[in-house]
Amino acid sequence: MTPSRFVAHLAEMRLPAVFNPYVDICDVHDRSNAARLRKRNILQFLEAALEARVDTIWVARDLGYRGGRRTGVPMTDDVHLESAGRMLGGVELQRATKGPVVAERTAAVVWRVLSDIKEPVVLWNVFPFHPHELDDPFSNRCHTASERQLTLPLLSMLVEMFRPRQLVAIGRDAEGALQDFEVPVACVRHPSYGGQSEFISSIYAMYGVKPVHAQAELVL
Repeated sequence: MTPSRFVAHLAEMRLPAVFNPYVDICDVHDRSNAARLRKRNILQFLEAALEARVDTIWVARDLGYRGGRRTGVPMTDDVHLESAGRMLGGVELQRATKGPVVAERTAAVVWRVLSDIKEPVVLWNVFPFHPHELDDPFSNRCHTASERQLTLPLLSMLVEMFRPRQLVAIGRDAEGALQDFEVPVACVRHPSYGGQSEFISSIYAMYGVKPVHAQAELVL
């Protein structure tokens, strides 16, 4: 499996009430070539991670409408797209959206921690697209069991491609999805819904890093 073949598989997936950022275009927020830009972003992200021999994958639940749906990079919003490129040696990732820069709470917490541990990781989601309510494309919902089964082969492909020494499950949904992989899995609480401080503390402990930032809750 190569990054280009993997991204091609991503772009082939079409599901109802699901926005696939690697093929779909949002009429409200996207540039005309947004899907192509997001495909290039995730391809460059994965290629650079392989070249850097990144050996840890952080896995959360699914893309959020303020984050990965817009950028194509998991757990990364418009604000932190440049940070994602810098983490992997200066890769140039481009905004696919128009209008004001949009921030996402989860992305803000994840990148706050990444800036402190100073170690590159691959960011991914169990369900690598944005599931939304049928009549509200700018809502977030949890992916269904059937949606998970349809896309689990993509997660397997990613693990096969990187052969990581460790997987980090962010939240219970990720923990459940990773339990069958023959790779050590560390589980941490998801930073949403009151779990921010616990997530930060767990990651710092895992990496043996003394906090640089105060443990104040981020408010977006």
